[in-house]
Amino acid sequence: MAQSARVADYLEAGLQAASLRQTVIAHNIANVGTPGFRRSAVDFERVFAEAMAGGKPVDREALLGRVVQPHATDVNEFGSDVQLETEIGDLIKNSMRYKAYARLLNRMYRQMELAMTSNTP
Repeated sequence: MAQSARVADYLEAGLQAASLRQTVIAHNIANVGTPGFRRSAVDFERVFAEAMAGGKPVDREALLGRVVQPHATDVNEFGSDVQLETEIGDLIKNSMRYKAYARLLNRMYRQMELAMTSNTP
């Protein structure tokens, strides 16, 4: 697999992970007041690190299986473990990640297009 194709695969997987994370965070926020609800998180970084270490593309099916319940936060006054401030912070970070992946992928594709369409002497 060409280096640029591998980079594109990683960036596309990052976009998918950010999209999945957005959905999971929205679900957490929607259930902040649901008694007994446990928050979920997307463990993309581990999938990404494993793929990069092996020089392989990211297994997108494995990515979908990396939605976990960390059980790392205290229960709030509603009886769930969702902390609204944390979720909003995660939402902002995730939005910035998504934009970064999209910009990098767009730039890479523009460079490829430019290389293919430029007139060489």
